[in-house]
Amino acid sequence: MRSLTAATTLAVLFSSAVLTATPASADATRSLPVKQTADIVVDGVHQRVFVSDPSNGKIVVTDYAGNVTRQLTGLPGVVGLELSADSGTLYAAVRDADAIVAFDTATDTETARYSAGDGPLSVALAGGKLWFGYGSAGEGNIGSVDFSGEQPVVTLAQEGNLWYTGPMLDAAPGADTLIAGAIGQSPVALASYDVSTGTPTRTAYSTEAGSNLGDLQVTPDGQDVVVASGAPYHHQVFKTSDLTADGSYASDAYPNSVAIAPDGAVAAGISGAYEPDVYVYKAGGTTSVREYDFPDTDPTVTGADELSDGGLAWAPDGSRLFAVTSNYSGVYSLRVLEAPTKAATSITVTAPDTATRAKQLTVKGKVSSKVALPAGIKLTATRTDLENTSGKALPAVAVKSDGTYSFTDTPTVGGKVTYTLKYAGDADHAAGTGSDSVAVSRAKTTLTLNNNGKVYSYGKDVKFTAHLGATYKNRKVEIWADPFGGDKANKLVKSGTVNSSGNLSVTLDLKRDTKVTAKFAGDARYAPKSVSSTVGAKVKVSTAVSKHYKTKYTWGHTYYYFKKSTNPLFTTTMTAYPDRKQRMEFEFYYDGTWYDLGSEYFALGSAGISKVQLTGEHETGYRMRVRSSYINSSSGDTVNSTTHGAWKYFIFTS
Repeated sequence: MRSLTAATTLAVLFSSAVLTATPASADATRSLPVKQTADIVVDGVHQRVFVSDPSNGKIVVTDYAGNVTRQLTGLPGVVGLELSADSGTLYAAVRDADAIVAFDTATDTETARYSAGDGPLSVALAGGKLWFGYGSAGEGNIGSVDFSGEQPVVTLAQEGNLWYTGPMLDAAPGADTLIAGAIGQSPVALASYDVSTGTPTRTAYSTEAGSNLGDLQVTPDGQDVVVASGAPYHHQVFKTSDLTADGSYASDAYPNSVAIAPDGAVAAGISGAYEPDVYVYKAGGTTSVREYDFPDTDPTVTGADELSDGGLAWAPDGSRLFAVTSNYSGVYSLRVLEAPTKAATSITVTAPDTATRAKQLTVKGKVSSKVALPAGIKLTATRTDLENTSGKALPAVAVKSDGTYSFTDTPTVGGKVTYTLKYAGDADHAAGTGSDSVAVSRAKTTLTLNNNGKVYSYGKDVKFTAHLGATYKNRKVEIWADPFGGDKANKLVKSGTVNSSGNLSVTLDLKRDTKVTAKFAGDARYAPKSVSSTVGAKVKVSTAVSKHYKTKYTWGHTYYYFKKSTNPLFTTTMTAYPDRKQRMEFEFYYDGTWYDLGSEYFALGSAGISKVQLTGEHETGYRMRVRSSYINSSSGDTVNSTTHGAWKYFIFTS
């Protein structure tokens, strides 16, 4: 199937030299443009990762950060991948083209195609040849490509009728032993072959490898093969010489992937939604030093991402572990896991919920890891607050033998204060960090704003003054104006430092009821403060009278005179607003008192004009009056304050 093939000492050293020049970075996740994945291999010389996609018929190429750099297309059903010993050539089993395709890894260009029987599935280098498993149902077999002569020679049918379909293959770099495993069988059959003569000689056969084979890989020394089968729920180990059991790696339900670094470190992967996905063991270790539980990359689906079958591969220098994951939405990702053989370091930090500024407080916590930490370690501590936004270094914190620690500090600044503790890591432990925040008290200041509750005429220029009391360093105030009505946004109208009297003023042209707010953002010793004033703005309203035959100033007002047979026309002009109505009311005068004759609401046009004609039988000799008003809410909106227009006086005559 595949091999990490770090292969020659030269290739490993070259890869290591390149990587040491690259700064360490945090784990990364990048999406992959694939519909399915089958295999993954890592080229340490060119720092490239190759992922096969059978559904799209392509190989996706990424850099060590997981960024896609190229896609090799025209490979229908591409599955197994293998790198040459010098990382110069990538071999791919292209199932639906019945071919093995070779690529130059320096240029990512195709260099050769070899006919490989019916549906090749896997490729592996061993004994100086490239071996491949091929064959459809009932016709599984093993073939090889010999590169030793002037022309490559393909030889098919080298294993009789042992395999139902093409087997999964792997071998240690430079080894003469080839391991094959049955795909889709229960129990899983394993076979070991001596290929030193160029012809495979079966040396061992076993059916003890569980069921539902997902992956297998031979250890770099060629002594063992680690098998990931859906069951049992651990990764089995067998000797390559006779395929007898040789231990196991604890994992969990549904093992589906295994990758072994050149130094012997093992990454055991499972298809598990609720357990860690990958368990990392150092060479020769019996307890995992690191576990990875992949989070969900797609928030629209439930459950975390799961590791793909055969989805693990190491960088040849062991600095990174690459993992392919997918979710129920069909989103595939490449995860780049930094320093995977270093045990994770967890740091808990507990600070008080609240504290008083300028008074001592205690911060405590614990450092823990799956691998025992060295004695006498120290943590770096920083305090981040309003005056030290980049963090202020505190004295190093010593950790006790039981992993606990505590220290005291006196915060000079109020507000949110965060304490961050970090461990730099060591040869066996990854760096770790933890933090907690405390709300430190701040003094209260005074902030006032004038004019609250006042009502002004339409378009009045009104001066608003905010007054700020005592503060520490910040003397800046913002003034915001929020006119009523959903079509107007809250807007910053003035921002600046208060004058020597503590005042900041702004003049607003009021055309709507408005909420004016003054804001003080606070500083290191004084808490934020805001205060609001809500003021009213009237509408502009006037009523014009027409169709009268004369006017006369009498009884203290100008009266409009109408013939009994004439219907007066009253034209109201009011500040326009969508769906606004004006209220028109009538009164008559009798025996020294004005009496109500009724009122009614009339819609205003888009220009704010309403024309009303008074019809019916008109009584002569009575003094009458009319006015138009805007009534907050009743007139159809609430953006202005109630406003009454001037009375217009009229009388009917014979």
